[in-house]
Amino acid sequence: MGIAKEEDPKGIKNHQDAVEVMEMKVAKFSRGKAANLANLRDKKLKGQLTGKEKLIGLSAKAAAQTEKWFLPIEGGYLEPEGFEKTYRYDQQSIVQEVDISSSKKPFDMILPVLGPYTLEYTSNGRYMIVGGRKGHIAMMDMLNMDLIKEFQVRETVRDVAFLHNEQLFAVAQKKYPYIYNRHGTEIHCLKEHGKAMKLQFLEKHFLLASINSFGQLHYQDMSTGEMIANYRTGLGRTDVMRVNPYNAVIGLGHAGGKVTMWKPTSVKPLVTMLCHNGPVTAVAFDRGGHLMATAGADRKIKIWDMRKYEVVHSYAARAQSLDFSQKGLLAGSNGSLVEIYRDCGGHDYKLYMKHRMVKGYQVGKVLFRPYEDICGIGHSMGLSAILVPGSGEANFDTFVDNPVETAKQRREREVQALLSKLQPETIMLNPNMIGSVRQPKKKEKKTKKEIEEEIEDAVETAKNTRVKKKTKGRSKPSKRAKKMEEVVLRAKRPLLDQYKEIEGQPDKKQRVGEKTELPKALQRFAKKGQS
Repeated sequence: MGIAKEEDPKGIKNHQDAVEVMEMKVAKFSRGKAANLANLRDKKLKGQLTGKEKLIGLSAKAAAQTEKWFLPIEGGYLEPEGFEKTYRYDQQSIVQEVDISSSKKPFDMILPVLGPYTLEYTSNGRYMIVGGRKGHIAMMDMLNMDLIKEFQVRETVRDVAFLHNEQLFAVAQKKYPYIYNRHGTEIHCLKEHGKAMKLQFLEKHFLLASINSFGQLHYQDMSTGEMIANYRTGLGRTDVMRVNPYNAVIGLGHAGGKVTMWKPTSVKPLVTMLCHNGPVTAVAFDRGGHLMATAGADRKIKIWDMRKYEVVHSYAARAQSLDFSQKGLLAGSNGSLVEIYRDCGGHDYKLYMKHRMVKGYQVGKVLFRPYEDICGIGHSMGLSAILVPGSGEANFDTFVDNPVETAKQRREREVQALLSKLQPETIMLNPNMIGSVRQPKKKEKKTKKEIEEEIEDAVETAKNTRVKKKTKGRSKPSKRAKKMEEVVLRAKRPLLDQYKEIEGQPDKKQRVGEKTELPKALQRFAKKGQS
């Protein structure tokens, strides 16, 4: 006789919980209740539908299993109970409820002498570069909260931007933009850009874009050093510039309330939109590229659908800076107040969180940290970071961005990025057009050379045609030659008309003495002798 083993109640409970979780995930991917096939008389149709229902169930299970392994972490938001409002939760109450590692991420760094400050994160969210208006530059490792390098350039700093990784970054200084490495050593001085107001880096194309004080837009290739484009916007000075992550198109906000979109291969803007009745103060693009948020001096924040170029929603609020998170949250700054908005469905953004700085602090820039629930704030008295649950992507793909990459992985990724660098011609409003065949136009005029070639081909084809032999007296050489000339002329005639149109020689020329009768509407403007 065997000894009966008692089953562990904890193991049974865990197994039941796992089964319940899997059932919930399968229900998430299912297409609703299965069709009732009991009353169906047609056996063939019943068998086909039964097979399809089985395939739908198997696909739902496969999708649930895939999500379990590839998306192990689920992002969470602040969930109110009853009549609670999420925007009433302050940072202190949120920090007390999160885990220890997350509670160490928010901070307040008071630097009153060298501000106001601007900041920028790398694409993987690990490193942060900060720049003070009075020349203070610092680079930090946000994963370990270590200061990598800090130095003083002793002149005005307007903006900072990382290049392809943390090894190089650009700083828009008093006269020109400069390139530094992570040790603070000056690598390049970009004098062709002039007095840059704003910098943006296009990662897939290795292009550094800048807008200077004269309203000139510059594109420079950072891998070769070549100046790709230099355009005058013609709409005056601006310091509002943002790159669309979906198609790498640059969006500029102007003092007249217009937003223009540019690419390096076009002298004129691709799109010009009148967004506000006053100067545009901030522009931000969603991660998917189909939403744009703009703020203006007319005290309005507008959400735009970039597929239709129409306003989806308009809100009465002010913002000096805007930014979309990876999960679609929208952050805006107004004075010493930072407000976070969440999409409640249909691009209808409602207030999700708000954080008020110390009275007198003027927030200059808000920026979400990638792959973290953190929003960085650069203000007049230093730097701050606040917790925003649900803002960052919970699961990262190491082939795209790796926050914990090693030096070897970084070098490999740099080489791979250079090998797969896109050309400036690939920047367009709809990147799905790349690789597709352009449909020929219906009425496309042919060139003079093409028509001449077609005439020659038609003459050769006509000469090679065989003329049938006819009865006695009708197949003489002279008549056959005359017949061949008629065939050649008949083949050339439609092409000769097109050739004359291009040459500007119409068939019928007006004679010198011939009078033309004007239409009745124009007869009163004719001379007395002309009717």
